[in-house]
Order: sequence, then C-alpha cells, then structure tokens
Amino acid sequence: MSTTLTPTPSRAATGNAGRVARFLATRIGLSLITLWLLSVIVFAGGQLLPGDIGRAILGPLADARAVAALNHQLGADRPLLTQYVQWITHFVRGDMGLSYAYREPVGPFISAALAHSAKLGLLAFVVVVPLGIAGGVWAAMHAGRWLDRTISIAGLSATVVPEFVSSITLILIFGVWLRWLPIEASYPPDANIFVQLKHLVLPVLPLVLVFFGYIARMARAGTVEALDADYTRTAILKGLPRRIVIWRHVLRNALLPTITVAATQLGYMIGGLVVVETLFHYQGIGSLIYNAAKAKDFPMLEAGVLTIGVVYTVANLIADALHVLLNPRLRVRSEE
Repeated sequence: MSTTLTPTPSRAATGNAGRVARFLATRIGLSLITLWLLSVIVFAGGQLLPGDIGRAILGPLADARAVAALNHQLGADRPLLTQYVQWITHFVRGDMGLSYAYREPVGPFISAALAHSAKLGLLAFVVVVPLGIAGGVWAAMHAGRWLDRTISIAGLSATVVPEFVSSITLILIFGVWLRWLPIEASYPPDANIFVQLKHLVLPVLPLVLVFFGYIARMARAGTVEALDADYTRTAILKGLPRRIVIWRHVLRNALLPTITVAATQLGYMIGGLVVVETLFHYQGIGSLIYNAAKAKDFPMLEAGVLTIGVVYTVANLIADALHVLLNPRLRVRSEE
C-alpha cells in the first residue's frame, strides 16, 4: 500500500512566498538593467545634441577663450566615459549635479516638477480609471447593442486623437469661447484646493480622453470573458440574483487585468506629459525637460529623463506585484 505525501499548508505557503519573491526579484533585476541602458542612451543623446554648452550659456557674442574656460570649468571637455561615470555615480547617490542654466543644484528643480506632475497625473488617474471601468463594464453588459458600439467607437476615436489636438480643441471651447475654465494650469502659490482643481480640470481632460478608450476596452474584454465563463453559468444555475452574480463572480475576475494594466499607465500620466504641460504652461517634469533641452542644460535634461525612467519602472513593478498578488495562478506560471 503506497501513500502520497501532500505538502502541508505551511509548506505550500512558504513555497508560494518563495516563488513570489523570486519573481519580483527577477523583475527588479531586469528593471535595473533597463535603467542602466536608459542612462547610457540619455547621456549619449545629450552629448549628441548640436551646439556648444559654453556658447549656449554665455551667448553667441562671447569670447572663444571665455567659452573654452567655462567648458573646462563644467567638465565638458573631459572624455565622455569619465563624464558618464561621474554623472551616474553621483546620480545614484542622489546628487544630480548643477544646472548649467540656473547654476544651482538640479535636485530641487526635479523634485518640485515631479510633485506637480504627480498631482496632475494622479488626478487624471482617479478620474479616468473608474470612468473607463464603468464604461467598459456597461458596454459588455450590452454587448452587440447600440450602447456597446457607441462606447467602443467613442473610446477608440478619443484614444487615437493626439494630445496636442484635443488640448487645443478643449482650450478653444472651454477656455476661449465659453470661458468656463482657465487656459493655464499654473495657479497662485496660496490657492486653495478648489482653485487648484479649477486650473487642473482642463489639462486633465486630454488625458482622460486618451486613456478612457484603452481602459474601457480592457474592462469590456474582461467582462465579456467572465460572463461566458463556467463559474458564471454555475452561479446563474444555482439561482443567484443577477446583481449578486455580477458583483461577486463577474467583476472580481473581469477587472483583474484592467486594474493591473491601469497601474502601468500611471507612469505615463506622471512622467509623459510633455505636450500637455507645455500647452497649458504647467511647471511639471515634462515642461522642465523640454525647457532644459532648448537651453542645452544637460544636467537638468539627463536627470529629468532618467527620473521619468525611474517613475515608469516603479509603475511597472507595481503592476507586476498586483499581477502576482491578485492572481495566484501567475505565481506558478512565472516559474514555468
């Protein structure tokens, strides 16, 4: 007579925890490699930009000896490998260098701009995620009908419209013609929360338009799949009310991929707002990078782009963690 040993719950839990830890450790390692490659690309791209640093700072009429002396003072005449090693080692330690344009440390500028972008991005995230999920679920509940087609076509149309087109259109309608909202996102330093929200509504709308269709499509696909699943049919055959079936069985499984994918979009909403911030004169990280590129302020430019890379990486790691924590099947799949 043979017996089969089964793992105890404690051993199973330990094994799952170990697999999760290895999965996340692998993702973190790959993220660090990605950030290193990004740092190389960012540094090389900054060096390839046309123009002379000293000449850009002192002006076109400056004496050539003064330009050469400033380049030597800034270290711009040293070998590129030496410049990169010094820059990346200081960046890892939290020292982003001195701005060529402001002659002040870059760190405070990056921190302030990132905080502004985070405020704008999080506000857009809070608005578009519930709206997109509700639209996708509502479309799936009426699959094949006119409501489903209307939501799908409207969401797809809004997604493919470039941000600068939707931003200019919204500025003309709500800022110029109707004059309901201010056309600039910048608000006074002592403004209360309501004044801040009033200035941020117009810049948030282009982001909502871009991401609504994407999130709604994900929610619709997951809901349609969950409605056709065996566990949904079983719940219906048991006589459970439709409302209970939707809340307990359909949405729990349908919204898992939507939530995790939405987490990956948070990085873009915080760090990829160059067009929106420039058009609405908002002092965020995207606008800071754009102005640094125009002024050839390489320390500011390189630190800003690499900071956005870190934001994207953290957002992707959060999404990976949500995948693993909310869907236990992925823990086993990640090891196969």
